[in-house]
Amino acid sequence: MPTLDICFSPELLTLYDLRGRVAVVVDVLRATSSIVTALAQGVTHLVPVSEVTECQAMAAQGYLTAAERDGRQMEGVDLGNSPFGYLDGIVAVRDRAVAITTTNGTRALHLSQTADTVVVGAFLNLSAVADFLRRQQKDVVVVCAGWKGNFCLEDTLFGGALAHHLATEFNTTDSDATLAALDLWQAAQPDAASYLLKSAHVRRLNSLESHKDMEFCVRQDVYDVVPVYSEGRIVAALQSVQS
Repeated sequence: MPTLDICFSPELLTLYDLRGRVAVVVDVLRATSSIVTALAQGVTHLVPVSEVTECQAMAAQGYLTAAERDGRQMEGVDLGNSPFGYLDGIVAVRDRAVAITTTNGTRALHLSQTADTVVVGAFLNLSAVADFLRRQQKDVVVVCAGWKGNFCLEDTLFGGALAHHLATEFNTTDSDATLAALDLWQAAQPDAASYLLKSAHVRRLNSLESHKDMEFCVRQDVYDVVPVYSEGRIVAALQSVQS
């Protein structure tokens, strides 16, 4: 039986050997939620980059640009880090490619590349990710993007929710991190949005008048797309197989 483990922060990834495993990178608020939404809305692929200047430079190659630092959209780019940027129609995204850089999520993606497969998880595609992992039948590490290297509640809750979905098919009892995430999820499950009001990052987003982002990002199973990060690009899983 494959195992499911949870890494609470990218700073702890040196303690995990990702080789032979599937890494599920999660940044619920808001990078991975935005990536899932982008692909569901017809974006062809996304390229995660480290620096804002690198992101801006890719506009010359025809890319839409999405950049965020400390929760705020940067100057000189098309999009920030809100899923509503791909939903509100202000920027036409269908059949476009996006270069993206964020405070936490894109860093976690880059640090997870030693895994056999890197997928992008969010509550928005929770069941689709669980189904994908069942088909892979490999050990899994959920990589929580956290906040600037620190533990964050919402990403850990996703890890608990995923472990709950897979509890009968994956070993979720050998890791204290997974057990802790499961306990948190059991407490939050009746009303995750209300539970997360105590989260530091939710309070941070609310101070930026982004409360609707939190409400959307904790919705479950809005999309069935599973983004896969490979060879510098994030594409929907079926696209990855076909290529």
